[in-house]
Amino acid sequence: MLHIRSRRAVFTALLTIGLSGVVNAATPPSTGLGQAWPNATDVSTSPNYHAYVFVLGGIQYIQINDLNGNVLGSVGTTGGQFITLPIGKFAQLVSTPQQPAATTSNAAPTTSPTTVYNDGTTTVTATPMSDGTTQLSAQLAATCNGADPAGCGTHGS
Repeated sequence: MLHIRSRRAVFTALLTIGLSGVVNAATPPSTGLGQAWPNATDVSTSPNYHAYVFVLGGIQYIQINDLNGNVLGSVGTTGGQFITLPIGKFAQLVSTPQQPAATTSNAAPTTSPTTVYNDGTTTVTATPMSDGTTQLSAQLAATCNGADPAGCGTHGS
């Protein structure tokens, strides 16, 4: 009798583990903030960057990577407020409406800012600099009225 109960217990445990794996496979989580290749969809509006979005507790976290997967910087945003996260190769060069970049440089932009992410509420731009760094800027998205079509893209395109 004990032998049958042991088999049932093992079978029940394996079945539970197997079913939880199926449930997790059906709804993959968006994880990996700070990683080169996170388990999240690339929603960049630029072919030169990767942008990933994570949401936790009502806060949206936007991470920008270069083409090689190097994390450049990240911001958190909710309700029009932003904060720079201390992750990424150029975290000290990320600016938001509430928080200027932590460091400044005498480097000059090598191109105009490129919109990397725009969901209609939040825009993140990247500006390559002459010293090899990249400045990131996050802000509220401008209302599109046709005046600046380059800045009015939608994410994921």
